Amino acid sequence: MVQRQFPKPRELAELMKFKTPTLNPTERRLEKALTIGDLRTIAKRRTPKAPFDYTEGSAEGELSLARARQAFLDIEFHPSILRNVPEVDTTREVLGGPSALPFGIAPTGFTRMMQTEGEEAGAGAAGAAGIPFTLSTLGTTSIEGVKAANPTGRNWFQLYVMKQREISYGLAERAAAAGFDTLFFTVDTPVAGARLRDKRNGFSIPPQLTLGTVVNAIPRPAWWINFLTTPKLEFASLSSTGGTVGELLDSAMDPTISFDDLDVIRGIWPGRIVVKGVQTVEDAKLLADRGVDGIVLSNHGGRQLDRAPVPFLLLPHVVREVGGDLEVHVDTGIMSGADIVASIALGARFTLIGRAYLYGLMAGGRRGVDKAIEILQSEIVRTMKLLEVASLDELTPKHVTQLTRLVPVAAPAAVAGEQAAERMPAQL
Repeated sequence: MVQRQFPKPRELAELMKFKTPTLNPTERRLEKALTIGDLRTIAKRRTPKAPFDYTEGSAEGELSLARARQAFLDIEFHPSILRNVPEVDTTREVLGGPSALPFGIAPTGFTRMMQTEGEEAGAGAAGAAGIPFTLSTLGTTSIEGVKAANPTGRNWFQLYVMKQREISYGLAERAAAAGFDTLFFTVDTPVAGARLRDKRNGFSIPPQLTLGTVVNAIPRPAWWINFLTTPKLEFASLSSTGGTVGELLDSAMDPTISFDDLDVIRGIWPGRIVVKGVQTVEDAKLLADRGVDGIVLSNHGGRQLDRAPVPFLLLPHVVREVGGDLEVHVDTGIMSGADIVASIALGARFTLIGRAYLYGLMAGGRRGVDKAIEILQSEIVRTMKLLEVASLDELTPKHVTQLTRLVPVAAPAAVAGEQAAERMPAQL
């Protein structure tokens, strides 16, 4: 039978150890975030509906994004045992330079709309973490401003081909002059996707003060104070900023974009060139034959063609065909370090995060981006240790199984025959 006694004061004193309270409200919020999902919850609470939905949403029925995230959930890891892995190496050589982690920050447009520190916070955090930062053509900080925020780190530039080609050419030349080492030639946006949340919210650039936005702003005064007391939004390329996002994209982008444009940009750009928005094995092979340095398997975060291929599911097929000829990167749907580890195991050289970084930005500005990177880093390290691999190069397809959910219907016989013929080696 348990004997009971009065608690001794010394024993009580050992139990009564209180944590020093965090006085800074931003740090206090971020301390509670353990996952990117936690940062998203904070971001939603602090950001007006229209800019939050612009970040969160995708095209039409939002099936592409939902499927991309589901694909990362539908995996099974296969850990080894007794491999003696006290430390892991997360560094990666990517596009001719180093990265401390196997991911970088993806290009995101209108970033200061989400939180006033915008691209400067992202670039600064990326530089501090030793990972690349990518500036969008539709970024709200200039090329030179990003360089100033990340003067010694790796900066990449994402380029749209516009109707006014001289604008695109001039941006490429400016980025090269500022020391950006890689250009992401984006090919999946001939026109804007139907982003229905933005239309329903009446989301415009810049945001308009309506009765709805005023009511929505009441519990989020910090966002509006920051927006109204900081410099006017400056876009890297567009001189006109009135209208919805879709209207701005349709007025600027050119559906006549072709391989000829890629050849012109290759002649202008002195550094590495990557084609972003590849969604088929066939196009990946065409680009490998043209000698680009890399491709990004991406459906633009689900924001363009709904029901587009899921990049993560496409990844092993593309790597098998062209992985020896160019670097294969992947984005869309990445929300954890485990997602990144699975991508590397299936052959991706590198990954890019978009929404995951923006949730951190909206949750706490620069400190929120630092927190997002910290969360992903810790998840990568922990996953690698549990798999018992000491470096990224040790990750192979044997560590991951993609579980079946979306199974393609068998192709008609004629199409299957053509595909088989394409795969056969040429006869001598």
